Amino acid sequence: MATFLEVHPVDPQPRTVRQVVERIREGALVVFPTDSGWALGGRLDDQHIKDRIREIRRLDAHHHYTLLCHDFAQLGQLVQVDNHMFRAIKAATPGPYTFILPATKEVPRRLLHAKKRTVGVRIPDNAVVQALLAELGEPMLSSTLILPGDEEIPTYGWDVKERLDHVVDIVIDAGDVEMRPTTVVDYSSGLPEIARYGAGDPDPFEA
Repeated sequence: MATFLEVHPVDPQPRTVRQVVERIREGALVVFPTDSGWALGGRLDDQHIKDRIREIRRLDAHHHYTLLCHDFAQLGQLVQVDNHMFRAIKAATPGPYTFILPATKEVPRRLLHAKKRTVGVRIPDNAVVQALLAELGEPMLSSTLILPGDEEIPTYGWDVKERLDHVVDIVIDAGDVEMRPTTVVDYSSGLPEIARYGAGDPDPFEA
């Protein structure tokens, strides 16, 4: 049965954040709010986290998992960013964007796209996930909480707990969560291509 924790959406309680991060370090799979809706996440270097996310969402081998980063410095350790990319991405973060970029050697091979050797990265504009990342001190492996066959995404934390009570370890509730998918910008070719239009303004990447 998943632990259900309520936190303040703007100023999450440090004690609760530390409690969650301690569980993450022990291998917990957590559901938490972001600026684009609910997400599943856990430690980057824990193979079981990827396996559990894949099973819950029924993902194939070509799915781009997302690495959530606390800041741009952390993002830069995981992906290769040239000067042109740097300026555009830096100006758009934190915010509702996911960037597909060539991965550095810091990223485990099992997390890379099977053919492109790329990975998704983003810096969310959400106080709860930022507090978790700051306390953890490293990126988190994550994926948007989209359940197979569902046309509607749960809005309330208790709904999420009811649906996933026996397949996740913690559900963090910080109030109503609106599903606002990120804009996905694919830099696989070296130039930005909009792979998905979402909450982030695409104009800076379409010029």
